[in-house]
Amino acid sequence: MSEHHVSVTVNAPVHQVYTLFTHFNDFPKFMSFVKEVTYYDDQRSHWVAHIVKDHEWDAVNEEWIPDRQVGWRSIRGLQNTGKVKFSPNGPNRTTIDVYINYLPPAGVVGEFADKLGIDSHFDAVLQQDLNNFARMVEQAPPGAL
Repeated sequence: MSEHHVSVTVNAPVHQVYTLFTHFNDFPKFMSFVKEVTYYDDQRSHWVAHIVKDHEWDAVNEEWIPDRQVGWRSIRGLQNTGKVKFSPNGPNRTTIDVYINYLPPAGVVGEFADKLGIDSHFDAVLQQDLNNFARMVEQAPPGAL
């Protein structure tokens, strides 16, 4: 599994950040590689992402703790798991830590490509996308979120 971790601090209270982040169908607004998220129900979702090429998977929610953590694992398609932790830093600041693990597609070839730099590129893109989320939250007009 390829392992990734990025973090950002958002100038907003933890409940607001958690609530906005858990609207997965809004991910295409700030995550450049996520093309579409469709809910099956409150526990399962379908994802379409472009990481070198298009990939799809179904995910099930795991280890959700309101205002503290969300987690998932894929049950079909691209093999991946992840967890997002939300930590308050005072009344109006929240640190988000994103942990994503995935099995590179194409077996040994995918693992080799990961070692050649796709892995670090994914980290950079993921960090930029998380920064985009923070900016989106911080620049929204009062009441818009």
